[in-house]
Amino acid sequence: MAAAEEVDVDGIPIRLTNPDKIYFPKLGANGTKRRLVEYYLAVARGPMLTALRDRPTHLQRFPDGIEGEEIYQKRIPAHHPDYLQTCRVTFPSGRTADALKVTHPASIVWAAQMGTVTLHPWQVRCPDTDHPDELRVDLDPQPGTAFAEARTVAVDVLRPLLDELGLVGYPKTSGGRGIHVFLRIKTHWDFTAVRRAGIALAREVERRAPDAVTTEWWKENRGARVFVDFNQNARDRTFASAYSVRRTAIGTVSTPLTWDELASADPDDYTMATVPGLVGRREDPWADIDAVAQSIAPLLEMAEADEERGLGDMPYPPNYPKMPGEPKRVQPSRDTDRKMQR
Repeated sequence: MAAAEEVDVDGIPIRLTNPDKIYFPKLGANGTKRRLVEYYLAVARGPMLTALRDRPTHLQRFPDGIEGEEIYQKRIPAHHPDYLQTCRVTFPSGRTADALKVTHPASIVWAAQMGTVTLHPWQVRCPDTDHPDELRVDLDPQPGTAFAEARTVAVDVLRPLLDELGLVGYPKTSGGRGIHVFLRIKTHWDFTAVRRAGIALAREVERRAPDAVTTEWWKENRGARVFVDFNQNARDRTFASAYSVRRTAIGTVSTPLTWDELASADPDDYTMATVPGLVGRREDPWADIDAVAQSIAPLLEMAEADEERGLGDMPYPPNYPKMPGEPKRVQPSRDTDRKMQR
């Protein structure tokens, strides 16, 4: 193994250990830990820091490369450098943890030195970790569909709906087959309300394209459609951050795009080898995302209308305590009550 090196991040020295360790085997010498750190150093000073600033962030670590053990780290180590800051978060169980609070490019580069491939921020900013400032839309292609189908739903269905509602969404590739769209919102609402708004939005997208879109929580009912994962707005559910590398053979990156760019995008074009150049030659498509905090009142009105039609809450993820008003968390094929009613 090569000797440790020191990386200067705006005056903060970070010790880089095992810089030649291969993290992305398919990329060979271009897939080393050093290359990963260099990538994050290139984007951390600009748009990535803007996207992550003051957010509690979890770390998806692969200390031996993407083919090795995965460590999903929610708590920052007790013994960490003095230049790092933390933020207290509360999980659905009621337990708390001190997560990494990103405040400086060194936070991001330190995470990469620790073997972090992907950073996963909460949809809140410290210190107010109970009121999201983002509503997140996750377009997740199911078996039989791919990025092209998610792109069509995003551009031809979701964006016109947001326009009708007077809302502005900011898209990015997920780094895989999916697409993420973020809406900056006012911090008037808690996680329950924001999730409820996300469900209403998802249901309306489904109504407009029922053959292409599903909100079915149970995989057995989704079919070959794009699933709108409404539960990504629940507490402690995180997305890959903007400009995060993903665990893919070519080191794809979750990349913010304009809507026009998204219409013809190929996610494999955005990698840790290509994105720094992209960032350097164009304006940040998310540059004005913080300019206006939007109201989710129109979505909550849609949720009320859905409830009047008999469409109430949807199931939470299995690790959550039972929530008020939530339907049974039993997949349809195992629901004995439903079978008896047939």
